[in-house]
Amino acid sequence: QVQLVESGGGLAQAGGSLRLSCIASGRTFSNYDMGWFRQAPGKEREFVAAIRRIGYRTYYADSVKGRFTISRDNAKNTVYLQMNSLKPDDTAVYYCAAGSGARYYSPDVYDYWGQGTQVTVSS
Repeated sequence: QVQLVESGGGLAQAGGSLRLSCIASGRTFSNYDMGWFRQAPGKEREFVAAIRRIGYRTYYADSVKGRFTISRDNAKNTVYLQMNSLKPDDTAVYYCAAGSGARYYSPDVYDYWGQGTQVTVSS
């Protein structure tokens, strides 16, 4: 089992920044690929970013590419999502997830999920 706890969400103005953190406990954090997903009201959960456990290769949704940065610190069992140039469309509950699989963009390859943190961007 892996327990994930997100933090860092809140209210930001358009153009502003937030940094989300996700701390893992339980099984070895470094064994897992990590992903961030988000879900806005009335919409399906969507992929935001992912980072591999080997080589730390990163992937981003087109909607956040160039604005968001995912990183991980295995010594702290933590994955981060730095969000810059925020837009009202970024408003959602953000979830971190741990798992492994080729389809990093699919929720199906992630076995463990956090409870989510709300991000609200005002115009």
